[in-house]
Amino acid sequence: MPKGTTPDNDRSVRPADLERAGAWLAQHGLADGRPTPLLAIRLAARRATRLAADVLLAAFIIAIALVHTVNRPDGTAVDGPGPPRLWSLLVLTAVVAGLVLAQSLLDRRVRQADRRAAAMLPRRVAHPVRLGWRTVLGGPRVAFAVVTFAGATALAIRALTVPDSTARYAAVLLLIGLGGIAVGMLVQLRHVLTHPVVADDEDSLTADVILRVEDARHVAVPSVVWCLPTVSVFGTALGWWNIGWLVFVVLDVVALALITTRTARSSTVARNVMSAR
Repeated sequence: MPKGTTPDNDRSVRPADLERAGAWLAQHGLADGRPTPLLAIRLAARRATRLAADVLLAAFIIAIALVHTVNRPDGTAVDGPGPPRLWSLLVLTAVVAGLVLAQSLLDRRVRQADRRAAAMLPRRVAHPVRLGWRTVLGGPRVAFAVVTFAGATALAIRALTVPDSTARYAAVLLLIGLGGIAVGMLVQLRHVLTHPVVADDEDSLTADVILRVEDARHVAVPSVVWCLPTVSVFGTALGWWNIGWLVFVVLDVVALALITTRTARSSTVARNVMSAR
C-alpha cells in the first residue's frame, strides 16, 4: 500500500468484510460510526483465527482421546496398578506443547494483521487509561477461570489416589492437558493485554477497547476443560468420579452464564474507558 494512504482509501479490503464491519458496529451500539478498512481487516483476521483455533482445539481433544484409548492400561482391576506407559505420556506432552505453540502462532497472525492495519494510519492515539486485566477481563471472569482450573485439577489429583490403574492413567492425561490449556490461555491473555493500540481517532479507539475485551472473554471460556472428561474420565469405572465431573461441568456452565448476563457488555466497558479521560 502506498505510503501516506489512509485506511479509508484502501481498496484491498473486500466489500463483504466492510459489510460485516458495519454490522459489528451496529451490534455494539456504534451505528453512527462508519465501517472502515481498518476495522474490517482486524475483524476478518479474528474470524479466521478463531475458526482455526476451534479446529486446533478439536484436534487436540481427538489426540487426547486417541492416546487414552490406545495406550490405557488393560483392564480396570484394583489389585495391580500397571503404570501408564511413559512413551504415551511423552507423546501427549509433545501434543500439549504443540497446542501452545500453535495458539501462539495464531495470536501472531492477529497481531500481524493489526500491525498491517496500523501501518495505514497517518497517526496513532493511545487509550486514556491503562487497560489491565480488571478492565479487559473483569474480576468475576478471572475468579471463574481460577476456580475452574482449580476444581478440575483437584478432581484429577483425587483420582490419583485410587487403586484403579485406568482412572489414574486418565487423571495423568487430564493433568497434562489442563497444564497445557492453562499455559496457552495465559499466553493468549498476555498478548491481548500487551499488543499496541491500533487507532487514530475516538471511534477506532473505542473499537480497539471492544476488540480487546471480546478477545479476552473468548480466551477465558474453558470449553476445552469441559470437553476433556468426555474423552478420558467417562471411560473409567469410577462412578463417583464420573458423577463429580458431570456436576462440575454443569455448575461451571451455569456460573459462566450468570457471569455473562450480569457483567457489562464490551461496548459498555469501552464507553467507560473512553469517558475516563
